Amino acid sequence: MDFENMNIWCWLIPLLTGLICGIIGYYWGKGNSEVIDNSADLKVLEDKNAQLKADLDACNKKLTVAPAAVAPKKKATPKAKVAPASIAAAAFDASAAKAAFGKRVKQDDLKVVEGIGPKIEGLFHNFDIKTWKALSEASVAKCQEVLNSGGERYRIHDPASWPLQAKMAYKGDWKKLAKWQDEHKGGKL
Repeated sequence: MDFENMNIWCWLIPLLTGLICGIIGYYWGKGNSEVIDNSADLKVLEDKNAQLKADLDACNKKLTVAPAAVAPKKKATPKAKVAPASIAAAAFDASAAKAAFGKRVKQDDLKVVEGIGPKIEGLFHNFDIKTWKALSEASVAKCQEVLNSGGERYRIHDPASWPLQAKMAYKGDWKKLAKWQDEHKGGKL
């Protein structure tokens, strides 16, 4: 009989203790809580949001009005038709590229640049850098930004020579590019 009475008390005492502690904790927490009034901050942010929306609408209106005013000027100036030639390009000669590299080379294949593989080429395409010309005009910082967009595994690459190599490819200097790549394994001396 003692064994049965003891078994009930083993359950009843922890249950009552937990219930009492729960009630005390509830009232203690309720007494210490304070209400934070953020209505003033909310009003400031709502006003700022309304101002930003008004500024955006004003900019959009200027943007729709501006092209109509600028369009006739572009047609009138003969300089608009002339493309800037920052790098003189030779016509793509696939046979010269094949002779220099010993393999077939497609025009604007960024993988010709030492250090750029299919996945890195895809990253450059995501940044709208799809040609040797575009890569040759990109800064090293921009190339690093492209690599950083791919995650940690791409940050180990050194794009310092990529614009230079792309410039040689764009200009059609295949022998010079092949020689440079032979002398600089991994883009380094």
